[in-house]
Amino acid sequence: MKNKFFTRKFVPAAQIRRLRKGMVTDMGEIDFCNPKYYTNRELSWILFDHRVLNEARDKNIPLFERLKFLSITASNLDEFFMIRVASLKDMVNARYEKRDIAGMTPKEQLNALDVAIHNLVDLQYSTWNRSLVPQLEKNGLQIISRHEDLSKEEAVFIDQYFEENVYPVLTPMAVDSSRPFPLVRNKTLNIAALVHKKNSKDEMEFATVQVPSVLDRIVQLPAAGRAKKIILLEEIIERNMHKLFLNYDIVCAHPFRIMRNADLTIEEDEAADLLKEIQKQLKKRQWGEAIRLEVEDGMDKRLLKILKSELHMEQNIYKIAGPLDLTVLMKLYGLEGFEHLKTPKYTPQPVPELPMGCDIFEEIRKGDILLHHPYQTFEPVVNFIRQAAKDPEVLAIKQTLYRVSGNSPIIAALAQAAENGKQVSVLVELKARFDEENNIVWAKMLEKAGCHVIYGLVGLKTHSKITLVVRREDDGIRRYVHLGTGNYNDATAKLYTDIGLLTCAESVGEDATAVFNMLSGYSEPLVWNKLSLAPLWLKDKFLYLIEREKNHALEGRPAGIIAKMNSLCDRDIIAALYAASAAGVRIDLIVRGICCLKAGIPGVSENITVRSIVGNFLEHSRIFYFENDENYEIYCGSADWMPRNLERRVEILFPIDRPELKAELLHILQSHLKDNVKASVLQEDGTYEKVDKRGKSRFQSQEAFCQEAVRKASAAAEEEALVTRTFIPEVHQ
Repeated sequence: MKNKFFTRKFVPAAQIRRLRKGMVTDMGEIDFCNPKYYTNRELSWILFDHRVLNEARDKNIPLFERLKFLSITASNLDEFFMIRVASLKDMVNARYEKRDIAGMTPKEQLNALDVAIHNLVDLQYSTWNRSLVPQLEKNGLQIISRHEDLSKEEAVFIDQYFEENVYPVLTPMAVDSSRPFPLVRNKTLNIAALVHKKNSKDEMEFATVQVPSVLDRIVQLPAAGRAKKIILLEEIIERNMHKLFLNYDIVCAHPFRIMRNADLTIEEDEAADLLKEIQKQLKKRQWGEAIRLEVEDGMDKRLLKILKSELHMEQNIYKIAGPLDLTVLMKLYGLEGFEHLKTPKYTPQPVPELPMGCDIFEEIRKGDILLHHPYQTFEPVVNFIRQAAKDPEVLAIKQTLYRVSGNSPIIAALAQAAENGKQVSVLVELKARFDEENNIVWAKMLEKAGCHVIYGLVGLKTHSKITLVVRREDDGIRRYVHLGTGNYNDATAKLYTDIGLLTCAESVGEDATAVFNMLSGYSEPLVWNKLSLAPLWLKDKFLYLIEREKNHALEGRPAGIIAKMNSLCDRDIIAALYAASAAGVRIDLIVRGICCLKAGIPGVSENITVRSIVGNFLEHSRIFYFENDENYEIYCGSADWMPRNLERRVEILFPIDRPELKAELLHILQSHLKDNVKASVLQEDGTYEKVDKRGKSRFQSQEAFCQEAVRKASAAAEEEALVTRTFIPEVHQ
């Protein structure tokens, strides 16, 4: 049946006003767009990184897993500065005064962030110094934080290591009248020094050397027994600075690190060649405006003054009581010999509906297949492309690619398909942030193999995850489609939770064809069968579904919403949720990261709960449940409830129709709502607190999904073995 709810435009202004205002109560008419009902997006993100940091502080988690979570907080913060803080600084510099969803100007946001981030960083290093370092030492791993603390034997080893491995790579740089202050690259670790010429009355000079990223930052020292000792590379270099400036005395030397504006400015309308324009902008990313300076706590004031002056920095200066750049802890996590301090690795399980060696097209014809990664292996998605590439009956393969792995088997299969003479069309999104360079490489390789490559759309990012395989069969042409909530990335599919659907439903196949015709040309369908697309139709769809639940509640019929996503900050969606809540709709939100909605406001959001789950896997799937008067509907998609997803990206929402698959997705949502180990719940005051487990049995949703996947795979293997024993006759000698 054709979907009658789509139009070319967004929801009419009158309808949006109705959704925003919406309800007349004893309190009078409520303006659901009042800034007091919203949390600032950036401050909400800081709360998210605190939730990740809380995992590093949790003593119930294996020690090395805590290291990993602390590393993730640092990596998150780096990206936050390069994009979000940089964007706010650009707004302030441009004297942009428009207030955000919570009524804050860009300058007010920067001031609030300065306080919030300093508190976060202080807590990061308190966690490292007071909790993790002592625990590591108790468990046989000692970290030499100051080269002065080395024993004589260790010092000899380190000096020899420097001479043989480090010294040949270094490039010391002095600053004087003939040598200007060097261009310090984004995110690099450097050591700044004040030096004084020996036997001279000249003034001190500034010098610096970059800690080379091509060398391991963690260096193991000789140690007796099972115990291990390590020292960081910057300490080794600092100890040997005098060897880099032979005619100088080293007055002081301290590590520093800067973060630069990395948000690319691409004038797509004016770019004759998008690929070349992005390549040009990527080179500028290393030299953008400095927006954060990290220095060793206790750095000489004269040295700090020079850095501040040369980098033009007065704000966002962080004095660090510990190693700069805690992302190094991910390398520490990889040290051998500490497996007992890590969570055992989980192996993604086979999908019962797709036994090894099966004809994947034959299995899909039996009925839609739901995939739940990483609990179930991503291999069926790879095999879907591989089999299509080799199958002589397959005529065409079309796919969107947003982020792919470094050695992608999907890219290899697409290239093979083109070499086998199939029509292969691939949209490679060159504007996928921090994957631009990687995607340019893949795009060129696919073109060389004979694929038709589209470099995204002007003004939009194509974030949808869809593959279409066109196959010739006895009864005519059949279209097979894969739709997903996550990227076609076999590496992250082991770490991110996502949903995928394999189907050959004719209605979905028609829509998939229409999607690719839109992406490659100017064709646009008058109606859609099953799929809903952003930026033209998807927001309308969500607002309609939310208002339908509101109307059910007002009429006394069953109504409810459960929505799982990464982020929630679209004001129109939040206003619609407030209106539904005020009408009596029970709304349970599972939002991992940013949430601008406030829960528990009387008359506004008292029927809304928000929980965030931070666990071993990154919660990435988007699942949406609408009770619909006991005739519930479930959708999955690539879009969060954010303006960028709903208004500035190509996104796809797809319904799940098969009853047993709907039940499985509802079970997933209900399991997340039961989680009392990894879930944090948004409080009325805007903070998050872990679920109170008193009197309740422990339930961790990710752990439960792992166990369920193992049970299903084992049951399927036993059933297959039974069938084999039953139907294969005995061979008599």
